[in-house]
Amino acid sequence: MEEEKIKKILLDQSYLSKEDLKKAEDYVKKEGGSVLDYLFNNDLLTKEIYGEAIAEYFNVPFIDLKNEKIEEEALHTIPELVARSRKIIAFFKDEKNLKVGMINPGDLEIINLIRKKSGLKVLVNFITDRDLKLALDFYKGSLQEEFDRMLGELKDQTLSREDRDDLIVEIVDTILKYGQHNKASDIHIEPYRDKIGVRFRIDGVMHKVLELPKDLHDLILRRIKILGKMRTDEHRAAQDGKLRFSVANEVIDVRISSVPVVEGENMVMRLLSSQNRQFDLENLGFNRNNLQTVQKVVKSPHGMILVTGPTGSGKTTTLYAVLKILNRPRVHVSTIEDPVEYDIEGISQIQVNPKTSLTFAKGLRAIVRQDPDIIMVGEIRDKETAGIAVNSALTGHLVLSTLHTNDAPTTLPRLIEMGVEPYLVASTVNVIIAQRLVRKICTACRVSYKLDQKQKKILSYQKHIKKILHDMKGKDIGKINFYKGRGCPICGGTGYTGRVGIFELLEMTDDIKNLIVKKVSSGEIMKQARADGMKTMLEDGLEKVLNGITTIEEVLRVARD
Repeated sequence: MEEEKIKKILLDQSYLSKEDLKKAEDYVKKEGGSVLDYLFNNDLLTKEIYGEAIAEYFNVPFIDLKNEKIEEEALHTIPELVARSRKIIAFFKDEKNLKVGMINPGDLEIINLIRKKSGLKVLVNFITDRDLKLALDFYKGSLQEEFDRMLGELKDQTLSREDRDDLIVEIVDTILKYGQHNKASDIHIEPYRDKIGVRFRIDGVMHKVLELPKDLHDLILRRIKILGKMRTDEHRAAQDGKLRFSVANEVIDVRISSVPVVEGENMVMRLLSSQNRQFDLENLGFNRNNLQTVQKVVKSPHGMILVTGPTGSGKTTTLYAVLKILNRPRVHVSTIEDPVEYDIEGISQIQVNPKTSLTFAKGLRAIVRQDPDIIMVGEIRDKETAGIAVNSALTGHLVLSTLHTNDAPTTLPRLIEMGVEPYLVASTVNVIIAQRLVRKICTACRVSYKLDQKQKKILSYQKHIKKILHDMKGKDIGKINFYKGRGCPICGGTGYTGRVGIFELLEMTDDIKNLIVKKVSSGEIMKQARADGMKTMLEDGLEKVLNGITTIEEVLRVARD
């Protein structure tokens, strides 16, 4: 559909205000791009609202293809060339019906053509343009088939050097696009004695994807280094780089790390998609009480908000979600990060750079002289950084940062161990958020079940977990419904799609402040926090288990009392 028609539908049905539309049009005139992209990227329109509005206009259902199983038999009812040119995808087929997704449900010509060709009743659904582009990838063969084809071409001895280089470019592009399509957070290219291994980290778990001949290793790494503006002649030192690529109208930033290992160079590429991350507190997994606490605390004009957890537990995402709330024209927000993962308009972001001796401590000292209202420190690693951060919070700034501790109460003695006076810790820290990430059950194949005898026996050794579950549900664990994913094409047979946080929020009370000044142990602080109503990460995780969000195995994997 033409953009003008879409704008008219959204205005007529009051899904979009004239003010927001004018704001978008003015931006597009000045900076380029599309009105829809501006509306989506600035949270003036969501995919769901947009889908429902267009679907309502055409009087058809709106379907989110990410939640649908695309059946291969149905898919090939429509030839790939037709699907691409007419913007249509078939995803379900039975004896009488063929379900299709279209970005223009008003294209009656193609609907009638498919009806005649297939002899089936065509059930039309509206889908977004981005969903269509991702779904069209199902026409392609598997990644291994793609590489078998390219490797076969590389064996051709008559290939010119230019054609050989083009195939290496295609190999790297295919790895990146396939990684993004499968929602990989990291792509690992690992050299072994006689081959290369390619692995993707998806939802926090590593997956073996394919193997390639060892003689391609240097060629693939050279291509990636060129894209990442890294030294191609350096093989004995660690290097970092960045590149950017587009897929399905989405720009992906990639952080590259290369280190020498016994068999060559190990390369890891982290895929960063700002469109995939909305940075909304509501979507991170906070329960109602924790969400209200965070929303209350971020309104404080000064003090410290600390997020703790191991590497890969989502600390940065939580900080960015808080920054999104705080980032307003009337305040000046500055950050010092290592590295800057996402560019946020309106925020001064500084990248740590050891080559120029720009450390967290030195960067923080410089930021304080830049007249900030809000400061984010990527990580408090040493005594100097801790001292400057606490003093900044004490002198009227709101400071956000992270620490590597196992739980929320342990953070307070840790700061004291770093040399911060107990009375300063007590008077500056507003809230501590400890977190982990667990995989979410795939909603497309989620089923309920009751524990079998073997599972009951395993849990019988975890008496505190049995008690928590019993107290939450008020009945024996054998009578409680648990949930899991059976495995389907949408989740790649794993039973999981996406991740969600489990949290532990310690809000500073007068009783806890008194304990800090007395330099008591983290155990004593935990006992007082529990008395004040704090839920542990384990309890928050088990609550999500009972609500069908994740599995008990996932929670026990990352959080134990």
